[in-house]
Amino acid sequence: MFDMKRKIYSKVAVVFIALIAFTSCRDMLETADTKVNPNAPADAPIDVLVSGTLVGLAAVHEDTDTRISYMWAGQLAGLSRQHAGFEKYIVAASTFDNSWAILYNTAANARLIQTKAAAINNKTALGVGQVMEALLIAKAAVLYGDIPYSQAFNITEFPTPVFDKQLDVYASLISVLENAHTNLKNPVGEVGGDFIYGGDPALWAGAAKTLQARLYLQLGDYPKAIAAANLGIASEDDDALVPHGESQQVDMNLNFDFFENSRPGDTGFDDPAFMPTFMKTRLDGATQPLVPIIKNTKGDTLLSSTGDFKATRNSKTDETALYNHFIQIGIYSGAGIDPNTIDGMFTSDAPHPILTFYENQLILAEAYARLGTAAGIISAVDALNSVRQVLATGYINGKTIGSTYKKFGIQYDDYLPTDFNPGGLANPASTGRDQQTGLLYEIETQKYFVSLAQYNVFSDVRRWAKATPVVTLPIPIVNGSVYPARFIYPQGDINTNPNVPKPLPDQFVKLPIFQ
Repeated sequence: MFDMKRKIYSKVAVVFIALIAFTSCRDMLETADTKVNPNAPADAPIDVLVSGTLVGLAAVHEDTDTRISYMWAGQLAGLSRQHAGFEKYIVAASTFDNSWAILYNTAANARLIQTKAAAINNKTALGVGQVMEALLIAKAAVLYGDIPYSQAFNITEFPTPVFDKQLDVYASLISVLENAHTNLKNPVGEVGGDFIYGGDPALWAGAAKTLQARLYLQLGDYPKAIAAANLGIASEDDDALVPHGESQQVDMNLNFDFFENSRPGDTGFDDPAFMPTFMKTRLDGATQPLVPIIKNTKGDTLLSSTGDFKATRNSKTDETALYNHFIQIGIYSGAGIDPNTIDGMFTSDAPHPILTFYENQLILAEAYARLGTAAGIISAVDALNSVRQVLATGYINGKTIGSTYKKFGIQYDDYLPTDFNPGGLANPASTGRDQQTGLLYEIETQKYFVSLAQYNVFSDVRRWAKATPVVTLPIPIVNGSVYPARFIYPQGDINTNPNVPKPLPDQFVKLPIFQ
């Protein structure tokens, strides 16, 4: 499924990974592109600037911010050291300094790509730069709320930029993505250095629309979310994925590096992580049959007495294979359950998702379902089934689940709208949910699973608590009585920018779009 030709661009990116993700200044390669001074991006050709900017974009999708996001969404647990505090929603302003700096420096480079591209009428490079800028600023806006944007990239004139209102940032980003889509659907010129899509403007155009659909969904504008998603990523083959390899501090998956090398045992899927328990629990709470203990070729136990179950939600859905693709038993936490770094989702060369077909179709599914019409229910089920049909092949974010796991359970039969009637196959009578609510619950459940290790799952959890009708997953509060609602502003901006919002909000103050 994953287009391996994208990896040909990874060599250009190696030095930028070292510089951006690990702040190393060593000359890692003997190629012409990597001899360009990365500290003087204005002097770099567009292709080299694209590579470096994409690496920064990749870094902010696999960084500590992202890990905190899916911890706070209940997918991962913090077990030791700093992450034990994150688990309890405890963060200091300095926690976010580094990731905030990388995000804004990378966004500035995305803006520079646009300036250079516009000067030579290269609409392809211009559109790619616009999408990258929107990806970066969208992450900041949904995690922090009001953020610098309109003045953020002119440090000479605005050394202390204003914090634009969150809703104004969203409006600007939607406009940027519309312009990007126009440029990419009418491409002029080429763009190199692109290890995501190989410079293909049509694929970037689809990504622009999927991101735009995400923003409309977060705003609760379901008709516009549908319109955008219908022009979005059209196939799992078109997923926007970060390619990875096996060299530490070069091209290795940053999740693998964290889980396996730098902080083994600091995090895991043990309690109070909600996702593993939820995956192996039917909606009606029925007891599940067991599967045998299995080992991989290295002799590592992948299922033990703590993992003997069938992860089924109903007679049409068996996600045991997906569970084991995500999780391994007891490598770092005794009898606990850890990220599968052996042969599953978190291997060193596992691609990392930025935007995917699954997200696009589940946006469609939810938006159609929330219309509350009979036609909307039918379209929602169709969109949900398009995800299930691909999941049935074992594809998940650039990897395919191995045959060892598949034989213990992978089933995603098509749903019918009637399956979500009260008392239907996918909407047990004990839940008391009507058809629309039962369908929304299934859509949310599926999205929650396939969004593992993505920051946007934290956005969804907050949004579901505000959307109408309210349909939320039973994620436990692990400390206090309130879920975290946002990230707090980084210490660097608190110290140097007088425009930082006052009084400073803590992590429990809801953002405007989720109020």
